[in-house]
Amino acid sequence: MNAVSEPASESRDNAQHAPLNDAPLVLALPKGRILKALGPVLERTGLFQDGSAIGEGTRSLRFPTLDPKVDVVRVRSFDVATFVAHGGAQIGVCGADVLMEFDYPDIYAPLDLGIGGCRISIARPVGMAGQNGDHDKTAASSHLRVATKYPTITRRHFAAKGINAEIVHLHGAMELAPTLDMASVIVDLVDTGSTLKANGLRETDVIAHVTSRLIVNRVALKTRPDAIRALIERFRDALQEKTA
Repeated sequence: MNAVSEPASESRDNAQHAPLNDAPLVLALPKGRILKALGPVLERTGLFQDGSAIGEGTRSLRFPTLDPKVDVVRVRSFDVATFVAHGGAQIGVCGADVLMEFDYPDIYAPLDLGIGGCRISIARPVGMAGQNGDHDKTAASSHLRVATKYPTITRRHFAAKGINAEIVHLHGAMELAPTLDMASVIVDLVDTGSTLKANGLRETDVIAHVTSRLIVNRVALKTRPDAIRALIERFRDALQEKTA
């Protein structure tokens, strides 16, 4: 019997791609305050019964949801975009600050979740910028040393003003840098401003306002459009339910 067989290469390809299409979508979520704020939204999507308790009591970083077609991974907020851009997760939630800093071309951000609101700001020691908008001693400088975890955003902002920003790249405790003569100013996320005040700093300029976004891997959107668009709509409906 002369049966027409599938070429070996195509058979291998099908074997490789079928499990991927059947595997659960991976949703990357950030640890910390954004995850707490996201809890009620996750509940309304039907992914969790109690979004505030997500992952509590376990060291596991990946776990299932109420939907067998969706798994969740918890990662550092700064890493969510990297996981999604490189295909480790197909969809995720991260702040607009992360998207601005890394500017991954493989990421599409279809939805502003309206949570985690804060701002990327410049802050200086109080003596460098008076309480009533007094003369800024660094305003005329063409070179400035800045402590930040946002080197790309910082360089871009100061370059637009004709200032060469020398970056002191820190991952935390930025407020210490001016007091220890490591930098003249800092660029950091600001919410209430209480931490700045407690460390003798004052917010002088807002670079950008930030909220959390739902992000998607562009390749995954092409290869698994129905599943990903359905998940996007679940988040959209959850936001509309909140405002209804």
